[in-house]
Formats: sequence, C-alpha cells, structure tokens
Amino acid sequence: MQPVVKTNIDVYPLLCRGKVRDIYEVDERTLLIVTTDRMSAFDVVMDEPVPGKGRVLNNLTLFWMRQFAHIVPNHLIECAVGRFPKVLAPFADMLEGRAVLVHKAKPLPVECIVRGYITGSGWKDYQATGSVCGISLPVNLRESDRLDPAIFTPSTKATLGCHDENITKDHARKILGEDMAARIEKISLALYEAGRTHAARRGIIVADTKFEFGMIDGQPHLIDEVLTPDSSRFWAQDTYSPGKSQPSFDKQYLRDWLSAQPWNKQPPPPRLPDEVVDATAARYQEAYAALTG
Repeated sequence: MQPVVKTNIDVYPLLCRGKVRDIYEVDERTLLIVTTDRMSAFDVVMDEPVPGKGRVLNNLTLFWMRQFAHIVPNHLIECAVGRFPKVLAPFADMLEGRAVLVHKAKPLPVECIVRGYITGSGWKDYQATGSVCGISLPVNLRESDRLDPAIFTPSTKATLGCHDENITKDHARKILGEDMAARIEKISLALYEAGRTHAARRGIIVADTKFEFGMIDGQPHLIDEVLTPDSSRFWAQDTYSPGKSQPSFDKQYLRDWLSAQPWNKQPPPPRLPDEVVDATAARYQEAYAALTG
C-alpha cells in the first residue's frame, strides 16, 4: 500500500494536523484520529514518510490501551473501520488499521515522562547537575544504567514546531494542582511498570516513555499514543550493555543519523535516503512484532 502522508476527509471538519496525526471532529463529543506515515524528529516533520509507520503506532497503542484498561480508562470508542459512520465508507481503505474514533478530551497541559534508565536528555542533565528535573540521583551512574525505582519527570506540552521543556514536579503541581499532579504521577508510574514488565517477557527494555492524559467527564483518561517507538525508547535485552548508548527499536536511529548531518535541526530537514527510511520502518515493525507477539 502507498504511505499515507496527508488526509483530506471532507465529510468532517479538520481540527488539527499535527506532526503525525490528523484529527477531525465527528460531533461535539467525538473525534476521528488518523495516524499517518509522517515522520518527525527534533520537532521537525521529515519530507519522506515511513511506510506502515502509522499502522504500527495505531495498533501498538490499541494493544497497550487494552492491557492497561484496569489501571486507567482511555478515550477509545471504536477502532474497527467497518463500524465507523457510513459517511466514512469511501475512505475505508485509507483508514484501515490507522484510525480510531475517540471521546473528545481536554488534554492536560503536561506530558508525563517516566524514565527507567538514564539516557537521552536525562543523561545530559545528570552529567551536568547530578539530577534530572530536580530529582537527585545516585553518584557514578553510567549512561543507560537502570533506575530503581523509575522516576517521573514531567515536561511542558509544546505547540507544533516548538520543543517540549523538562520541568520539575513542583512546576507540574503549579500547573495542574496538587491533587491532579499526584494522581497522574501515580498512574504514569503504574503504567510504566506494567509496560516494562510485559516488554521484559518479550526481550525488550523500555528505557523511558511518555504518556498523555485528558479530562473526560471530570476524570483523567489515557489519550494519544501509548508506548510506541515514537514516544518511547526500546532496547533489546540481549544486547544491553550499560556505559554507552544502546541500539534502539525506535526513532533514535533516525535521530542519530540526522545528528551526523550538517543540519541545524530547523526546517527544512535533510532528505532521507531510502536506506534510512527502510531501516527506520524495519525497527518499528520489529518493535511491534516483539511487543505484541
């Protein structure tokens, strides 16, 4: 099948075209979310899509939301395209495997990052300050060392084209209020522990991940994507070796390739060679197969 880069579903108003997802308003309480094959890195959308990526992200999110339903409710209404409203029938082939109907939620303005290993921006912060987002960590940690227990390190939720910024838990409490901040921290840590326990049985390490929550009828619900290669770092257990960066089943491969190019991480991005696109697609497919069986 051809990659889906941009949707034009004229039967509903387009509310948002994000880095990866196109969101349409079905009615005042319902959204249609379509996960495209657009690829973003460093908050810049690449010119070349990654074929099949949208289906991987969508179906992996569905897998995890079912796994986590006993921990927190989610916004899902329907994922079977055959049961979508009849006006969407002409778009069924494009939507298959990459679209969901969801309850409209009011997103919380904080992204919930959980780190079970010291890597990425957390490693840089630790090297500079001995802490991450104001949380002091043991001395002499090596890059990619496991953190027990995992830590909750929130960030701001940036608009398209801007960068998220790590914040302290105190800052998150000021944004969300004491009770809600404590509640989503507890939920985020529970989700991460359940996710990394499942992944470990499949030979995958979940180094860190990001969750998002929205309010529906006064209660926080899990929304957006969940434990995907776009929102997480996945490492293979059998090659894990602390003291250095780890090979990943996620977009880190693409980030590393881009970082080696003469590019200032502002639009326009460099052209992605076919081999980079193919290697990225393969990593996404491998992560999906390993995690879901």
